[in-house]
Amino acid sequence: MTKELAHALQESIERIGNLDTLVRVVLSGARRNFTPSAERINIRPVLIKEKLMLQVASNDGRAVTTKNIDFDITVISDLLDSGFANILVESTDSAISIRVTKKGEAQIHREKVNKTQNLNHDRKKDRLLDSADPYLVEVGISDIHGQIKPSRQDKYRQVEEFLRILVPAFESAIAAGQIKTPSVESPLEIVDLGCGNAYLTFATHQYLMSKGISVHVTGIDIREQARERNSQIAKKLGIEKSIEFKANEIARVGNGRVDIAIALHACDTATDDAIAWAVKSKAGLVLVAPCCQHDLQSKLKEIPEPWPLVTKHGILRERLADILTDSIRAQILRLVGYRTDVIEFIGGEHTPKNLLIRAVNTKAKPEQVEITRYQEMVKELGVLPALAERLGEEFSF
Repeated sequence: MTKELAHALQESIERIGNLDTLVRVVLSGARRNFTPSAERINIRPVLIKEKLMLQVASNDGRAVTTKNIDFDITVISDLLDSGFANILVESTDSAISIRVTKKGEAQIHREKVNKTQNLNHDRKKDRLLDSADPYLVEVGISDIHGQIKPSRQDKYRQVEEFLRILVPAFESAIAAGQIKTPSVESPLEIVDLGCGNAYLTFATHQYLMSKGISVHVTGIDIREQARERNSQIAKKLGIEKSIEFKANEIARVGNGRVDIAIALHACDTATDDAIAWAVKSKAGLVLVAPCCQHDLQSKLKEIPEPWPLVTKHGILRERLADILTDSIRAQILRLVGYRTDVIEFIGGEHTPKNLLIRAVNTKAKPEQVEITRYQEMVKELGVLPALAERLGEEFSF
């Protein structure tokens, strides 16, 4: 650790210890060769039974765990030095932000601010999308009174949870330089592949715009009817300059500049089309929720031992094929330079299709062990994965 970083961390600890002026602490992103215990940690002071404590909310990408603790210099020191790349400490009158570069150097910024503490312990869960947002009414999630329709509650939660994963993921990618900071002249380019009725397309656009982030969103779907419907909604909402829709097969859409590629439940190999398109477009961030993985199941002809123990049961064969399909997709993304993981983005009580592949383009070269694992798996299965086919020359392993 450099002396500059050590001094900045010590200053941050002292600021956090002053609970009378502390507003919030945000820890996010991972330093090179570090694996923090959470993707993001938010800390703020709360007043419990007339006593000031720290509320620590840890987000691991699947769920948020919250606990209240007394200020402990050792605990806070360990958190700040646990491998986070970005540290923000805000007080009522000043703030310090620390960004640790790939070389382990500290970029430190201090500024004067005017913030107010919120010491309430019980906070109503923040909704990213106002149920009365005109977009939700137009796409049929909310009624004319701005209330979420009972039949659309699951869809509403699904879109919200997707946004809860998208936002910190792209913020970390920007902080790490994997996505350029958006501006009016160069807005964040987002493409929704297989957008359908565009619930997610509109939600992403509306939420980011509400946060003052310049965006241009493109929704792609094979159906001309979907393009016409979604374009009419965009025009009615007056946002047609920053959101557009195209009717085409994903594989036939030309590759251009894209920062974020998303696909929510593109069916079967349409998910492979979406991932391949994102890789060829050099997307900085890819978020894909797979659906209906039938391709590999149909290719598994001679099952190697001892897997017939599983595949002789139809439902287990199907589930095994699903797991193998998404495992192979994630591995291929790793081999072409993406840091990849597979997470649950919403509880199974809302939808059985609740896995999400999240990949950030780090351009890192794969280790030989990762190449070998992929080659041995596809050789054992005796298949050519659909994603490998679609990547063609982009994938040489």
